[in-house]
Amino acid sequence: MSDRDGGTGPLLLGVRHHGPGSARAVRAALEAAGPRTVLIEGPPEADALIALAADEDMRPPVALLAHVVDEPGRSAFWPLAEFSPEWVAIRWALEHGVPARFIDLPATHTLAWGREEREDQEQEPSEKGEPGGLPSEPAEAVRIDPLAVLAETAGYDDAERWWEDVIEHRGARDGDAFAPFEVLGEAMGALREAFGTGGHERDLVREAYMRLQVRSAQREFGDDVAVVCGAWHVPALRQRTTVAADRALLKGLPKAKADMTWVPWTHRRLSRMSGYGAGIDSPGWYGHLFGAADRPIERWMTKVARLLRDEDRLVSSAHVIEAVRLADTLAAMRGRPLPGLTETTDAVRAVMCEGSDVPLALVHDRLVVGDVLGEVPAAAPAVPLQRDLDRLQRRLRLKPEAQERELELDLRKENDAGRSRLLHRLRLLAIEWGEPTASRGSTGTFRETWRLRWEPELAVRVAEAGVWGTTVLAAATAKAEADAVGARSLADVTGLAERCLLAELPDALPVVMRILADRAALDADVGHLAQALPALVRSLRYGDVRGTDTEALAEVAAGLAERVFVGLPPACAALDADAAEEMRGHVDAVHGAVGLLGEGEGEGEGQGEDSASQGENYASRAGIRGRWHGVLRTLSGRDTVPGVVRGRAVRLLLDDGALGQEEAARLMGLVLSPGTEPADAAAWIEGFVGGGSGGGMLLVHDERLLGLVDAWLTGVPGDAFTDVLPLLRRTFSAYEPGVRRTLGELVRRGPGTRGSATATASGIPGFAPDLDTARADAVLPVLRLLLGPDETVDVEGAGDPSTNDSSTHTNVANENGADDNDLVGVGR
Repeated sequence: MSDRDGGTGPLLLGVRHHGPGSARAVRAALEAAGPRTVLIEGPPEADALIALAADEDMRPPVALLAHVVDEPGRSAFWPLAEFSPEWVAIRWALEHGVPARFIDLPATHTLAWGREEREDQEQEPSEKGEPGGLPSEPAEAVRIDPLAVLAETAGYDDAERWWEDVIEHRGARDGDAFAPFEVLGEAMGALREAFGTGGHERDLVREAYMRLQVRSAQREFGDDVAVVCGAWHVPALRQRTTVAADRALLKGLPKAKADMTWVPWTHRRLSRMSGYGAGIDSPGWYGHLFGAADRPIERWMTKVARLLRDEDRLVSSAHVIEAVRLADTLAAMRGRPLPGLTETTDAVRAVMCEGSDVPLALVHDRLVVGDVLGEVPAAAPAVPLQRDLDRLQRRLRLKPEAQERELELDLRKENDAGRSRLLHRLRLLAIEWGEPTASRGSTGTFRETWRLRWEPELAVRVAEAGVWGTTVLAAATAKAEADAVGARSLADVTGLAERCLLAELPDALPVVMRILADRAALDADVGHLAQALPALVRSLRYGDVRGTDTEALAEVAAGLAERVFVGLPPACAALDADAAEEMRGHVDAVHGAVGLLGEGEGEGEGQGEDSASQGENYASRAGIRGRWHGVLRTLSGRDTVPGVVRGRAVRLLLDDGALGQEEAARLMGLVLSPGTEPADAAAWIEGFVGGGSGGGMLLVHDERLLGLVDAWLTGVPGDAFTDVLPLLRRTFSAYEPGVRRTLGELVRRGPGTRGSATATASGIPGFAPDLDTARADAVLPVLRLLLGPDETVDVEGAGDPSTNDSSTHTNVANENGADDNDLVGVGR
């Protein structure tokens, strides 16, 4: 059948995987030949799945996924797009009632082959090369790209451009549907004679298996057999070999029990090397070439214009016309039969993007590559966990998408709370469909923001997670319990407890809490306890919205906090610079945790009554803030404590109002006295005003502290100044440019130069003896405009929706000389 004039043999259609020109040529050749069966390069285990390609819910790009049953992480993909020649061959066979079969090496051998090679790499050299295994490719083997060689021979420096000119833009000549395959087969034969296997040693085994399958089909259907395979394999399939020789190559192949199914794929993943080993740079462009019935360049430019208009760029019909003309002109100047991707890209950059690569990058990402995600029918085989995940996705209306998007969740709504639970449970199972991000415009515990993107590899993660259970809830529970038992540190267990609360795993939480209590009781490292406390305290804030009982967490957090308070002062003694910096981080973490534990009712947006009252009751019962302030005072006054920790303790006391300005200035003055080593004084300053704690603004507004620092710095001896300079530079370089500039101006003018009447009267530069209510009230009108409360409501009550009515807006606008239209503009 290979000879259209009456010769015998199968019809060998050598193609480029994912090539739209090859796909069109395959369809034309099959229509002309009308074979009785179609053989396709691919794993034979997928023969039972071919019929699903005709399902109305099957939308490419899709992929055949094979994975080892007892080791789901070991898997392989065979992706197929609408413009893949293999997909076209499958669809043609189904439409014409012709049997279609896959003839490549079975996945059961392919997957076992990979495992054997990894095991061989772990063995000594003398143990390698046991008989019966598949041949491994030598590390020094050079794998050639046949298309690149042909392109270079034809005088092209780009294999993609050569393929477009020869295949994609020309099609069959003189009505001969088989000519492209005959020419390409001859070219590949010449390349294989010159380069042998081209570094593809595994292909010898694969091609032996394919020849056996072709012979089997010929015995059943005669010579009316069409074979669709990579063009590189065509010379090997024409090769005259014996059945015994081919079977000898396959003898002793390792095996692994494998399952196979269809999974959705994406255009973006087609641009990577996978499956057939044929990554393409422009799947979106190839899909357009295959789908455009006529005038592909004009239609492409229209797509580009529509995309740029959606991004608020001014692109008119005239731009489209000029871009098409420029692309045609560039193709003629470069001797190409039609404009290719290079010409269209150059035309779009010059005409529609005004020479800028910024909008052009958007065109490349959205159109040239694209975010198309395929769909697979429900009838496709799947592990039970995947079935449950599909059911949850439909119920929660959370559809997987290839394009990254943000999802805002309000946990007070039932559906959003369900979405949050699902995403957190999947993260516990290492299925990273969603990534939590910081919520914009709210710090309340009832709001979550997620960044979602579905990647095809997640199907493998689902299969891997199937060993933990048949439903998402059961699998996440079992995985959390196992992770708790195997956790390496106390902080890992507390983090896991937090994740169990977020995922609402009531059966796993008692197990995690028991292990947490045991670990906390045995761990005497204050650093470990300090790392564990913040996660526990954060977890206490989730009981309000999620309805989770956090009493056990509160008890563990109370005991943990007490142990930190007792052990922290001794643990801070005699530390080197690195250990002191680490301890300062622990002090900051504990301070934040104590602040959350001591919050009263109504503090923090979205905090529920149950959780808040629980934290408030514990704070009043244990006096946690008072106890913590006592620990900070102890740290601030001990000479054995490193300066960076002492300085931070003073700063935290000052921020909490537990230490007056005068006392803070006195402590700073003592540290910066001539009797203190300059390095220790510099470390104290780093702890007090460094670490991104707003210390720069503190120095801007309190010139006494700035004056103390300035006086000390100018008095440091020259030999000591070189030692303290790196620490000081690190401290002050962390400030924002505006803060550094203001500090420089204040130092240049000297302290006490603000020149205000209130500053002079108070005797304290920058501060008046009493609150100036007139100046403070001057900002209220602006605040009312921004927050929108009633004019009679105090600023502390701002933001109450019940006061935000139309009359309020009118009163505030009139009060400040604004009309309704101006106010509407501000609101927008």
